[in-house]
Amino acid sequence: MSSPKVLFGFHAVGVRLKTAPQSIIEIYYEPTRRDARMRQFLEKANEAGARLIEGDSLRLAKLCGSHGHQGVVARVEPIPQVHSLDDLLDAIEGPPLLLVLDGVTDPHNLGACLRVADGAGAHAVIAPKDHAAGINATVAKVASGAAETMPYFMVTNLARTLGELKERNIWCIGTSDNAPKTLYQVDLKGPVALVLGAEGDGMRQLTRKTCDELVGIPMHGAVESLNVSVASGVCLYEALRQRL
Repeated sequence: MSSPKVLFGFHAVGVRLKTAPQSIIEIYYEPTRRDARMRQFLEKANEAGARLIEGDSLRLAKLCGSHGHQGVVARVEPIPQVHSLDDLLDAIEGPPLLLVLDGVTDPHNLGACLRVADGAGAHAVIAPKDHAAGINATVAKVASGAAETMPYFMVTNLARTLGELKERNIWCIGTSDNAPKTLYQVDLKGPVALVLGAEGDGMRQLTRKTCDELVGIPMHGAVESLNVSVASGVCLYEALRQRL
C-alpha cells in the first residue's frame, strides 16, 4: 500500500474533499483563524465526515514543510491514476491534447502548468523522470487541486515517448524562440502534443529534433520569453480556442 501524502492550502485540500473525501485520513486546521473562508471550509469538511484536528501554525508548517499552508493541512491516501499513458490514450474520445514538459524542475512552475492544463482540458502532462519535478505538497498547493485531477506521467525516455506519440498520429509541436512560424499559424484542432522546455535552457536538443514542427510565441515587448507555465497557458488555450 502506498504511503499517505500531504496536501495543504484551501484549494488543494478542498478539491480532495470534493472529489474523494473517503481518501482523507485527517485534516489539521488552525483554530485561531476564524474568517469566513475557514468557516466555510470546516463546514464542508464536517459534511464530508472528515476527521478534524486542531493545530497551531508551527505544527502545520512542520507537517507540510511550508509556512504557506493557509491554516489547512491534510493527510490523505494517494488516489490511483490511470495505469499507463497507453491506457489513457486508448480511452480518449476525440483528438488528444497533451502537454509535454522537458526540464521543468521548479515545483511552482510544474504546479502552475498542471493547473492551466486542467483548465484548458488537456488530457495529460508528460515529463522525463530525470531532470524534472515530481508531484509534492508544493506542486499540489500551486496546482490548486489540478494535481489531483490531471494525469502526470514521468517517462524514462522522453524522445522515445514522443516517437510513440507520433506513431499514434499525434503531432508533436515544440516551442522555440527561433521557430519559422508562430503558434497562431498552425492547426491545433487534431491530435497534438505541445512540447515546452524550461525557461532559459528550453528543450534539450534531442527533444527538439524529435518534434514534428517548431513554433514561436510572438513577443512584442522588452522581454524575450515567457515563463514556462505562462507559455503553456498560451499554447493550450490557443488549442482550445481552435477546437471550440
